[in-house]
Amino acid sequence: MKNFQGSVLAGALLAVAACSQAPTHDGPVAVGEPDPELGMVTTITPEMTARAAKLVTTGKTYALGVITGPDTVPYPGRSYSISVVGINEPLGSNKATAHDDRLETHVGIGSQIDGFGHIGRDGVHYGGVRREDIFSEDGLKALGTEHIPPIATRGIMLDMAKHFGVDQLAPMQGFGREEISAAAEAQGVTIGAGDVVLFHTGWLAMAEEDPAAYIEQQPGINMDGAEYLAELGVVAIGGDSSGLETQDFGEGRAFPVHQFLLVDAGVYILETMNTNDLAADGVHEFFFVLGQPRFAGSVQAVINPVAIR
Repeated sequence: MKNFQGSVLAGALLAVAACSQAPTHDGPVAVGEPDPELGMVTTITPEMTARAAKLVTTGKTYALGVITGPDTVPYPGRSYSISVVGINEPLGSNKATAHDDRLETHVGIGSQIDGFGHIGRDGVHYGGVRREDIFSEDGLKALGTEHIPPIATRGIMLDMAKHFGVDQLAPMQGFGREEISAAAEAQGVTIGAGDVVLFHTGWLAMAEEDPAAYIEQQPGINMDGAEYLAELGVVAIGGDSSGLETQDFGEGRAFPVHQFLLVDAGVYILETMNTNDLAADGVHEFFFVLGQPRFAGSVQAVINPVAIR
């Protein structure tokens, strides 16, 4: 497994070197190296962030996270609950009153980032870390999402629904490098090292239309597409479904794209991204900013990244 992972990272390094020119600005850009614990995100350098910030021309912002609540469609076994208490006795001569809250929730619900402690291969996680060395019921001992640095880089949104000429992709429809490359060309963007790539499939609407189908019949990226984006040196891949990848895993397999991206490629996964407004405005390139909550030992994190154009 380590040899395979090493070859993937070596390929990613070559991709970083080859794809280090942003299409909207002149000249090459310095890139970093993948980190053995943090993955490809450390290839983003201050110069890359500064260049991505120059993509902001109107200042319009897009919240990419959905509202998380008791009606959020979860994977089976996950739930959300919040309780609010009031401090009824006014405090001080100015009679200050207040509320406090308590949240009981699975962290992998709604819009989220999957950390490297989420999925392994036969008990082995990114960097060759073994499950028995990191697992603890009171929080991961390593690979927790609290260690992910702020992500501020170029974002790419590919409208796959538009590419296929539909409002919503078909259940379990997959797409790979050929479709991704064609959509990028048609929509005027070039995917490069350090990018965050988001896919709009129209599937988010299914959360209200048919919650069971929303989970069980998701379309999305397939292994061919995941390998292609990893070769290009991207740092995170997301979409408007709850699992990013097509649920047509192939006979006898389970979450192969998750496994490849999180275990082998060092690429984070962003799920349930609200790409509707980006798609409506035809925004395919933007400044992407994410600072996730830093809960110690967390496997995943509820997030609300921001796209700025």
